[in-house]
Amino acid sequence: MKIALLGYGKMGKEVEKIALERGHEIILKKTAETPSFSGLEQADVAVDFSVPSAAVENISTCLEKKIPIISGTTGWLEHLDQMKELTHKSNGSFLYASNFSVGVNIFFELNKYLARIMAPQKQYTIAMEEIHHTQKLDAPSGTAITLAQDIIAQTDYTNWTLDEGTTSTIPIVAKRIPDVPGTHSITYQSDIDTIEITHTAHSRKGFALGAVLAAEWIRDKKGVFSMKDVLNLG
Repeated sequence: MKIALLGYGKMGKEVEKIALERGHEIILKKTAETPSFSGLEQADVAVDFSVPSAAVENISTCLEKKIPIISGTTGWLEHLDQMKELTHKSNGSFLYASNFSVGVNIFFELNKYLARIMAPQKQYTIAMEEIHHTQKLDAPSGTAITLAQDIIAQTDYTNWTLDEGTTSTIPIVAKRIPDVPGTHSITYQSDIDTIEITHTAHSRKGFALGAVLAAEWIRDKKGVFSMKDVLNLG
């Protein structure tokens, strides 16, 4: 499979390594220094791990050129519905995930289940914490936002905030520490006890492997997808 890498930072390089190990070919490495899309037409699929300011252009260009596009860039999601509409209009293929890790996507499902069974237990308050490396540009992380949105869908909470929470908002603490790939924790606390679930990434390899698996999966499909589709999580 011929892959175009749109963004060639730490994640792009990790995706390249996994892709080559799995027998694929990298035909384009688009960066801020080499921003050309030259050669994109020859790609079977594109993988976008760029920056928020470049994501919409990367995704739009791929959809217009009928190249299936996988995006893991966060911080641009105010345009997500627009990209979904463009996918349907162009009969294209688009998969966005706030986190491609197989383990994190299982964690997403665990988080939903826990939120659902905890919803009647009004004595508990919810708090979240996410920790990432200092190069991460957005806060909270896209993964943390997904976790919060999934809790909101199951409970009486209506929003999340980076400030102190209220009875209707989930507080998220975002920390930036060197060389931390990603840790996410959700805590339910009452006067009696505390329940906590945590996912800790040990390296970027899990994110990169999930992205390559998604790229392999979407190649012959049309529409808007998520990692739930790739992993058949229902």
